[in-house]
Amino acid sequence: MRVSSHLRLLSLLSCLFATCTLAQDRLSSVEQAIAASVDSHLAANQAFLEKLININSGTMNFPGVIAVKDQLEPRLEALGFHVRWVPMQSVTGRAGDLVAEHPCPAGEGKCGKRFLLIGHMDTVFEPSSSFQKYAVLPNTEGKRATGPGISDMKGGLVVMLTALEALHDSGALDQIEVRIVLSGDEERTGSPVEIARRDMITAAKESDLALEYEPSVPIPGPNGDQDSVSLGRRSSTTWHIEAKGVSGHSSQIFGDRLGYGAIYELARILDTFRRELREEGLTFSPGLILGGATAQINADSTGGSATGKANVVAPAAIATGDIRTLNNEQTDRVEARMRAVVAAHLPKTEATISFDEGYPAMAATPANHELFDQWNAASVALGLGPVIESGPMTRGAGDIAFVATYVSGLVGVGMIGEGAHAEGESGRLDSIARQAKRNAIFIERMSHAPAGH
Repeated sequence: MRVSSHLRLLSLLSCLFATCTLAQDRLSSVEQAIAASVDSHLAANQAFLEKLININSGTMNFPGVIAVKDQLEPRLEALGFHVRWVPMQSVTGRAGDLVAEHPCPAGEGKCGKRFLLIGHMDTVFEPSSSFQKYAVLPNTEGKRATGPGISDMKGGLVVMLTALEALHDSGALDQIEVRIVLSGDEERTGSPVEIARRDMITAAKESDLALEYEPSVPIPGPNGDQDSVSLGRRSSTTWHIEAKGVSGHSSQIFGDRLGYGAIYELARILDTFRRELREEGLTFSPGLILGGATAQINADSTGGSATGKANVVAPAAIATGDIRTLNNEQTDRVEARMRAVVAAHLPKTEATISFDEGYPAMAATPANHELFDQWNAASVALGLGPVIESGPMTRGAGDIAFVATYVSGLVGVGMIGEGAHAEGESGRLDSIARQAKRNAIFIERMSHAPAGH
């Protein structure tokens, strides 16, 4: 049953004539209806989660990603969204994006804050994985389940839908401007990035704040785990090092003719990184090394081949890894330091380093802290208690970083779960209602604030 629009008006007026801050400490009648709607749809939406998980949507399984899109599209249309599919196979080598828009009926800019909801439909589990099906975990009283992408992030998609459904049922969605962009390649981004993330960036330029439905991180505390949300994300950039040296009999290594060989040059570089580059918020990790008489990495940078002998100085060595930073200034500075380290060659060797186009960082700005305060207030008003801020070191890179220069935002407002990207990934089913209520109340309250950044 939809709550009449005059209830929403009364809620707004009561806020205006009181000492109005968005951080109300109790629920209005509209917000009570929103919370009740979440509970009423919970069983059906949990069943929908199972359906989504049992569709394999590994990034490179394009039909699977599209099948997930086909499940989401009618649900969004039923809530009044204009939905379109943006195919990307011919331009980025990925399935595409699902874009949905819920315009303000009173006209652009007249419905308060404009929202961008960010998510992804793909998972890291391709059809070749043995991890394919949803299952409720035993001995958890039905509160936890496992399945590919359950928390990262099909559970987040269900949290998003549940929150929007509750806003629709209450009538609040009628006066809220929302854009949704769900990528099909978050786990393995297509190239060029400016096209792969074009829809998201365009939507951000027409929005005031963003919510990213990646999993929330449970933070252990003295009284058990506490729910959290993040205000920033670190960057993720892949680097490649290629070292070369002079080959010859191993008995002549370190001499004037052969020098040190490619493997020692690569080892020097990596160990100098370890000793000299470390700083707060920065991680860097070599993930693959090959070296010998020959060394060649495969097209996907997931392996390769090397040949060599124990008594031959290696003329070739390759390493690839990543760096993660707190902000883009740190990224630029660390890349410059890495180039300087690589350039200081051992005798008779040479080396080069290159960096792929990666994920930028999303810094934790004052505006994001203000959103966190409002999120926390909604949680308290719901009787769910305060939420902890989980720092950027608790998670990897994500799509919201591409739009962080245009909108403030929160990260990890989806399902609470553990073990993402590994077989056995699990999600806390009892977190769906909590997170959906927080989302819906936060969106409803923020929609009363004036548009504009």
